[in-house]
Amino acid sequence: MRHHRHHRGAFRFGFPGRGFGRFDRESMLERLQAYQRDLDQELADVNDLLKRLESEPSTPPQAEPTAQI
Repeated sequence: MRHHRHHRGAFRFGFPGRGFGRFDRESMLERLQAYQRDLDQELADVNDLLKRLESEPSTPPQAEPTAQI
């Protein structure tokens, strides 16, 4: 049986000893800052969606039309 190593999430950076190349502090810092900006934007999008859904009046779900043969 083969076992596969799965990476979780998008957080995959070149750490030493992992076969991703030499550790470069400045490069790592830039990557982490870019990743943080992406996460901040995603969080803002989720917050906007939540506010919109909370401010809309709730409507009961509509029944799906059935196909007649």
